[in-house]
Amino acid sequence: MSSTTTGSAADASPAPTGRRERKKAATRQAIADAALRLFLQRGYDAVGVREIADAADVSTTTLFKHFPVKEALVFDEEADQEASLLAVVRERPEGQSIPAALREHALTTRLASADGDARFTAFTNLVAGTPALRDYAQNMWLRHTTALAQAIAEESGLAADDPACTVLAHFALEAPRAAYTRDNPRQVVTRAFDLLENGWSTLARSKA
Repeated sequence: MSSTTTGSAADASPAPTGRRERKKAATRQAIADAALRLFLQRGYDAVGVREIADAADVSTTTLFKHFPVKEALVFDEEADQEASLLAVVRERPEGQSIPAALREHALTTRLASADGDARFTAFTNLVAGTPALRDYAQNMWLRHTTALAQAIAEESGLAADDPACTVLAHFALEAPRAAYTRDNPRQVVTRAFDLLENGWSTLARSKA
């Protein structure tokens, strides 16, 4: 964000930091783009880290500064995911249940539609077809369980330590795993969330 303060000293100080951050972001994006391109061309297991570094014109040391493990190269937007996930619960339309909002999020962001963007579909197929990436993606998502459970509790008027909130958060994040190897993943996710919806509705009625 640019400063509204006038004066040469105030104007000059943020600039170097901004340039450094932009350069770091550009390097990170170049590495991620090179990795995904090679993975889609030849498969995840067939591509080495050194080859990715060469394709991005960086050293392997630089690569690992941005991505500590090979799997992380495929998921370069993790930092934004939790905020987006919590917004699904907190900003859902009036009258929409929390499980329904989370189901919609799972269907539209974690499962690519077959008639959607071809590159995104290729990406999800890469993840679904690579056990190491499936496991990493799932573990990455499950890190958000505590924050999601807290948002659910706040929106539901339940205690922060209510186990029902943690259970709903965990299984909402876990549900898409069951769809990875199925012929109709959207149907699998929908049915999983139907179970969560029924259980949550029963809980809500008991609290009323």
